[in-house]
Amino acid sequence: MVGLPYDFMANPLGAVRLTFEKAMAAAEASGSDPANYDGKDWGVADLFRQFLFDNGGLSQVPVLNSTNFKRVQPNTLVRFRGMIQDMLGNELYVGVYKEGPNWRTNKFMDVSQFPMGSRPDMRVWERRLLYCVPIPGQNSWVEPSSEAVINCYRNGTSQQREKRQRDDNTTTDPMDLHVSDDEFQGSSSNKKLREGELPFESSKAQDFVSESACSSVSMVPTFDKDSLPCLVKIYDSPESDLKLNDVFEFVGVFTFDPELVVKDDTDEFSDLCDDVLADLPPSKVPRLHCLIHRKLAVHDFISNSPVMEVKPHLVKQIRESLLGHLTAVLGNDGLAAHFMLLHLLSRVNGRVDTLAVGKLSLNLTCFNKESVSVFGNQLTLAIMNLLPFTHRIPLTVDYLNSASLAPKKDYQLNRLVTGVLQLAEGSHLTIDETQLKSGTLNSVGVENARLLKNLMQLQKVEYDFKYYKMEMAADVQLLILSEGKSNILPADLVLPFQPSSVDSTEPVATEALEAWRWYLVTLRSLPNSIEPELQKVIEDDLVAARQADRTLSSQDFSRLLTMGRLMSLSYGETSLSLEHWQMVKELERLRRERLK
Repeated sequence: MVGLPYDFMANPLGAVRLTFEKAMAAAEASGSDPANYDGKDWGVADLFRQFLFDNGGLSQVPVLNSTNFKRVQPNTLVRFRGMIQDMLGNELYVGVYKEGPNWRTNKFMDVSQFPMGSRPDMRVWERRLLYCVPIPGQNSWVEPSSEAVINCYRNGTSQQREKRQRDDNTTTDPMDLHVSDDEFQGSSSNKKLREGELPFESSKAQDFVSESACSSVSMVPTFDKDSLPCLVKIYDSPESDLKLNDVFEFVGVFTFDPELVVKDDTDEFSDLCDDVLADLPPSKVPRLHCLIHRKLAVHDFISNSPVMEVKPHLVKQIRESLLGHLTAVLGNDGLAAHFMLLHLLSRVNGRVDTLAVGKLSLNLTCFNKESVSVFGNQLTLAIMNLLPFTHRIPLTVDYLNSASLAPKKDYQLNRLVTGVLQLAEGSHLTIDETQLKSGTLNSVGVENARLLKNLMQLQKVEYDFKYYKMEMAADVQLLILSEGKSNILPADLVLPFQPSSVDSTEPVATEALEAWRWYLVTLRSLPNSIEPELQKVIEDDLVAARQADRTLSSQDFSRLLTMGRLMSLSYGETSLSLEHWQMVKELERLRRERLK
């Protein structure tokens, strides 16, 4: 059987070239001038979409990260999962040029095979630059393993090497791939592979990595400073498709060329992008030329969890086991465990004016330094094992006075410098106030306190662009651990924490963890509604509650409705029932008793 004349994994640029040549041939056959080709997708996206999704190729593609960066071969297919931390604008490049009678393309490549200029046998195209980082706060259990894939990648290429004997002195196009059915010709980096030498194992590359690591400016968030960012180059995609802080999986061509940091003064277009990329050397921030991208949600990071239907009896079993686990973590405080479950299921599902509908922040009080070291640490660890993206801030006066919470624009670097609160949708943030003592806040501290309060109340973060500020919508679950009710962060729910046991929690089976992760991620994304007949019951209950306690506000009523929605979701129901509404009223009654 005759195979494809290119290898999607080992040399994706071969597919690019072949489809380009077909497009040029079709243009000439139809009487069109290939020189007028505008560079839009000529079939590459459909070809790779079929390979990745229709033919199941996506699972074979290694995930680029800090542990395998130096072992992945240049000009091969990789994927990168990350958050768009900054948008660096557009980059001009020679998209198409003529070599003899044939047209060639530099699309999906870093190094131009033709110098910039204004000659009639070349065309300058444009691509977007996105600076992406691993999702802030991503927990270690989320990261898919790529070791087996990379080993197969290298072994498979070694097998191909045995079959593909050729003259090492032959000069080839980096995308030259059309020869016999079982042979391809690669770039210089693939030559090194044939010779048994990894490009990153050369002394030149290693020296370059060490040197650049000290000279470049890191834009990775402080809690992820050891992770690998990526400069993603986007083609043929509307700007509205990719937004700041969105989480995407990018599949494309991984390139590495240390010489890119050496500026070519003869290039008349070089100034257009070199200033932006000067502090992003390829050795520290790899380049990925994107062929396919897809937006990811939280459920896309629960890869090992079972795929199950939302059946009431199954959901009830998982709910009971998770509630039992949270109760044990919280020292047998069952009431706190119930509120914690609702909190972990909450998300912003809409906005009405300034109100973020669906959020449910929680303030557990009666903590001190001793109890937080036990129950606070247990709770933090439990949340880390349940949710993909988690953070913890030890709030002190010094921290407030010095931390960079909001992202800020640096106009000298022309970069958006990240802040602690630049988080992905669906993140969880625990704030430990037990270390907070009396002190004086400086101007930075006052601003940081305001930023945290706005995130708590409005689910928005102000980005500082020096000459103006821009509010960015957020969806972050917030948990506060404090001695008394937090004066800085007014949570939706305040509950005194009352543990009755200090026994250490038992180890949790992997199967149980995977089921709980599936439960939280799946149920929090379900829709929910209130039937008309129940609406009248709820209205009567709220009127009666207001008559009994005049201090109740519209915010309290909104919170009760949110709790009702979350209670029904916790049972896998998409419509609030009278039984679940009664359960919410009882939880609220018990909470208010503790507050007295």
